[in-house]
Amino acid sequence: MRARSDGSQKTRLVTSLCVVAVVLGFLYFFLGPDGSQRSGVNALRKIGSTYLGGEEDVNANDSSAGQEDVDGSDAPKSYPVCDDRYSELIPCLNRDLIYQLRLKLDLSLMEHYERHCPPPERRFNCLIPPPPGYKVPIKWPKSRDEVWKANIPHTHLASEKSDQNWMVVKGEKIVFPGGGTHFHYGAGKYIASLANMLNFSKSNLNNEGRLRTVLDVGCGVASFGGYLLSSDILAMSLAPNDVHQNQIQFALERGIPAYLGILGTKRLPYPSRSFELAHCSRCRIDWLQRDGILLLELDRLLRPGGYFAYSSPEAYAQDEENLKIWKEMSALVERMCWRIASKMNQTVIWQKPLTNDCYREREPGTQPPLCRSDDDPDAVWGVPMEACITPYSEHDDNAKGSGLAPWPERAITPPPRLADFGYTKDMFEKDTEMWQKRVENYWNLLQAKSKPNMLRNVMDMKANIGSFSVALRDKDVWVMNVVPEDGPNTLKLVYDRGLIGSIHSWCEAYSTYPRTYDLLHAWTVFSDVTKKGCSAEDLLLEMDRMLRPTGFAIIRDKQSVVDQLKRYLPALHWETVAMSGPNSDSDQDGDEVVFIIQKKMWLTSESLRNVE
Repeated sequence: MRARSDGSQKTRLVTSLCVVAVVLGFLYFFLGPDGSQRSGVNALRKIGSTYLGGEEDVNANDSSAGQEDVDGSDAPKSYPVCDDRYSELIPCLNRDLIYQLRLKLDLSLMEHYERHCPPPERRFNCLIPPPPGYKVPIKWPKSRDEVWKANIPHTHLASEKSDQNWMVVKGEKIVFPGGGTHFHYGAGKYIASLANMLNFSKSNLNNEGRLRTVLDVGCGVASFGGYLLSSDILAMSLAPNDVHQNQIQFALERGIPAYLGILGTKRLPYPSRSFELAHCSRCRIDWLQRDGILLLELDRLLRPGGYFAYSSPEAYAQDEENLKIWKEMSALVERMCWRIASKMNQTVIWQKPLTNDCYREREPGTQPPLCRSDDDPDAVWGVPMEACITPYSEHDDNAKGSGLAPWPERAITPPPRLADFGYTKDMFEKDTEMWQKRVENYWNLLQAKSKPNMLRNVMDMKANIGSFSVALRDKDVWVMNVVPEDGPNTLKLVYDRGLIGSIHSWCEAYSTYPRTYDLLHAWTVFSDVTKKGCSAEDLLLEMDRMLRPTGFAIIRDKQSVVDQLKRYLPALHWETVAMSGPNSDSDQDGDEVVFIIQKKMWLTSESLRNVE
């Protein structure tokens, strides 16, 4: 009896262990080794009927979805749809990933707001769904002042900043009166006051075209940058994905140039001497930390004679703490050779020197030091900031300024730094002319599908010297010019032409929210990515994430590459708009074809039910 009982107990024990093992295996498969969710595996959604094409539901659990790369023989029939809670996923700015990977970051240095990209096994190989009730965005210029609430269903800023006129909820829309933390009564009046402080003619901050590019740090919902556009000033509005989580998303939804970034430990992805003005209005940045390293990063980015407009309590408050900060900050900028150009009420404007004269006159051992001679001020991708002053080259020192033409002539005038890349004036002019013809051809091909004001936010994924963007200067669009991190850093030429952009690697996701661009232009980007050994399929999914529903992608590449990409269109819910062969636009690169697609408007079945 005892032997039989022991055997029965053993059997039950073995059975229990097997059940536990099966459960643990199930959890491992669905949650991953550290208890975190595996990307794109569980909680997937079905696509409901689409606005474009009216096709039937797609099987989101198709086991073949997302498994083959562009170079593979079989393209997926469908991609699964990510869970609705990932409708605002930014893969490289995903704090859940930080917790899952147990990254040891210094929160005091804002490292948790910097880029941390998922390894390949943790990438979301699924389509990012729009939120319930999503609508095609309101068109520019109306969008500057109002957006659909359903597209960004976050109203906490409206209540939190209700006394500052950031935004107001009105029925189905969110309205932007143009206020800010420092300029409650409108950005327009504040901008005019800055121009008056600098004695610029006609109260126009563009200073007759000499002030064109601006960096707005801690920009909020980017009303400052939005109101600068009417003065022919292009601002890069910069803010992190912090407690005001959706501020950059609101900016881009409004059609205002913006980028997700932080002054933390890494250099911002812009070359040296890119901006005529940096601006901080109550941006809550400790400029004195780490020997003034953040202020020195602004110094790197400002052109000779560039300005830093600072509106903050330290500039005017008389309490002991603010007076102490003002004293220390004034001493720091004096050692950096900045001078006060103007100070009025709650704002101070400092100006950077035109030459190296002041640096040479400093006492030996003065802090901050000059940067080492071998430091490349234009190396920015993943490069740590340095607490040092970047002096001008001998050429720039002698020039006593940037030597740039005023806007709009700046766009088509060869900049002085052109010679750094071996470009001649003739090569510059031919490149400008070639892209003018190419863009005219693109617009002819888009004519059948594109409606007036349908395009606003445009990205050139491989900008070279910015001639694609220059060809669009007379259209009511703005362009984010992206230059690859591993090639010639021609982004400084882009800025010298009065344009904006960023350095990036297309082996990783871009620092933007989903559904933020109307048009993506990819000139040989897929060929470049595959040469690096990165996934072209991942890039397709990233482009889908960035594109707004009904948005377009223009792919210019080799015929063989385009043929492979075409096989992915059904799975992505993209449709072909046009295709033209080699030499269709008098192209000197005869083996390139132009392939234009449009992203369809679709909602998940759950979203459709919510709408109904």
